[in-house]
Amino acid sequence: MTINTGGNYLYIEFDGNTEMYLGMRSYHKQPAGTITVPDDPHDLMTAVGTLSSALKTTSCERSYPTLRGHPPLFERGDSLEIPSHIEPPDTGIRIVVPPEYRYIYTVSSLAFYLGAEVVAGDVPRIETTNGFTRDLASRRWFEDEVSCLLRQVFFLDCIVRTEGIYQMDLRERRMVEQYLPFDIAELYDKPLREQLEQYLQIPYEVVSEYIPQWTLTAHIPSSPEGIIPTPFVVNELGIVREPRGTRISRPRTTAANYSRAPGGGTAESETSQPLVRSGATTGDDDVTFVQPETTNESLEHSWFGKHVPRGATKATTEAFMNRVSRENRSSQIDITVVCNDDRMIAEHDSLDSVYGRRDELPYNVESYVQISTDELETLLLDGNIDFLHYIGHATPDGLECSDGDLDVRELDEIDVEVFLLNACRSYNQAIAMAKRGATGGVGTLSDVVNEHAIEIGKALAHLINLGFKLRAAVDLVREHTRIGDQYLIVGDGGADIAQSEGGPPGVCEVTPRDDGLYDLSVRMYPTREFQIGSTVLLKLQQTSENCLLPGPSKATGLTEAELRDYFSSHSSPVQLDGELRWNDLSSPVDLTVDEN
Repeated sequence: MTINTGGNYLYIEFDGNTEMYLGMRSYHKQPAGTITVPDDPHDLMTAVGTLSSALKTTSCERSYPTLRGHPPLFERGDSLEIPSHIEPPDTGIRIVVPPEYRYIYTVSSLAFYLGAEVVAGDVPRIETTNGFTRDLASRRWFEDEVSCLLRQVFFLDCIVRTEGIYQMDLRERRMVEQYLPFDIAELYDKPLREQLEQYLQIPYEVVSEYIPQWTLTAHIPSSPEGIIPTPFVVNELGIVREPRGTRISRPRTTAANYSRAPGGGTAESETSQPLVRSGATTGDDDVTFVQPETTNESLEHSWFGKHVPRGATKATTEAFMNRVSRENRSSQIDITVVCNDDRMIAEHDSLDSVYGRRDELPYNVESYVQISTDELETLLLDGNIDFLHYIGHATPDGLECSDGDLDVRELDEIDVEVFLLNACRSYNQAIAMAKRGATGGVGTLSDVVNEHAIEIGKALAHLINLGFKLRAAVDLVREHTRIGDQYLIVGDGGADIAQSEGGPPGVCEVTPRDDGLYDLSVRMYPTREFQIGSTVLLKLQQTSENCLLPGPSKATGLTEAELRDYFSSHSSPVQLDGELRWNDLSSPVDLTVDEN
């Protein structure tokens, strides 16, 4: 059999007549049931041990995201009730922890991935039926110990699986194989518990530098309320930590001290009067801000605790439940742009060159200017909006309209999936939207100058249009703009509105060389379709290695013609000369470097 694949085709050829069998299954992206859990840590242990019922295999291929289904949901109740069809695999592994919420939540993703039973004991440890024991009480904090162990086991599974059903040239295997004390081919056929025993003979420090950045860290309070978001975090193999942080003063952006940001923008003198998207601040002075203890472990840190985090997503359980309850997407992507201030029409007009530029996606873009509270309410309630881009002013009491403010908190439910409220101090309204129907969105923590808000609004629109999740889009905006850290994700940072073209979305970093050639590094970002454990491959002659998401994938010594040929088929943002540039198929990226 010969298989030929290309960007939009797959051919299978046989020598003569051949009898052929086809097998197929659906992706398991929705929970297969709900487990009722009382406010008793012992019952929670039992429930966490059943999350692995969503695994499609106990082989190392479960490191592929398509072989890990969505775990069942949890709900609080008076007694433990587990539907009969929810049956975890028997892997011969169990995790022993004290019967306390903070320990149980911390091991939830690890227990899911190992198919492990969770039982009560004084000393945290992992045990197998072979008599193997690994203490989880070491010189590290317990959360750190579990985090390292989860990443190590998952990473080594990705290495060992290259000897199995899907054999490929994996960059990470080439880099780490020389340090492994076992034969990869021989270990592939061993049971999960024996693979685990071999993996844990290796010090974490041996493999740590080769493990790709993790996708999610969730900060979940050690209380019964933390039961609800746990399955959603486990679905992304999220690292779980308690919400520890330091209280900080309100983030403020003043118009006096702007300098040119890496991604653009202009300087403002102390005597200038830039247009600020501000409004009255009455009503949000009681909001407490915190700096999380850990914010650099994963691409996204979701904060389920009280108060408002700096540099993390303000997660809401309602947003995750909204994602499950929303019907499947239609074939059309409905985008609504609302501009409720004529002085900000420049941002509205700039979006004409962003939304709907991808011919293969059926976009429906509706634009509104200076609408009333009744008109905005109708849009929010009955608009069937995939993405709302609001431009204007906000106060804690509402979104400004032509005849007053509309307070989203007074609405029972909204029909908006993802949103951007590009207005000053829109946090309260953003939270209200994430609790009343939206899966996720972006709001602001303080006043933002109009010129910079236009830049950020257009950048976020570009990234979301290209298939980036909110978490990746906001991360890039924070990195490349001066006031990007004033923008905060609320709800589910994994929310998106479109798939990327030809695989996961990525950012291309181009480095010009003295010899006239270029080096290219492409950092891919996880999506709903390409989660952690996926592999990526650059379509360039200079590289033939697959690498683990999120990469980066690299190619060196490219000519300008080769580089432009790559960009001609990839609508990826380009990082060059310290700034983020846009590469559209109809408008190639500018590769000019400022010599000053």
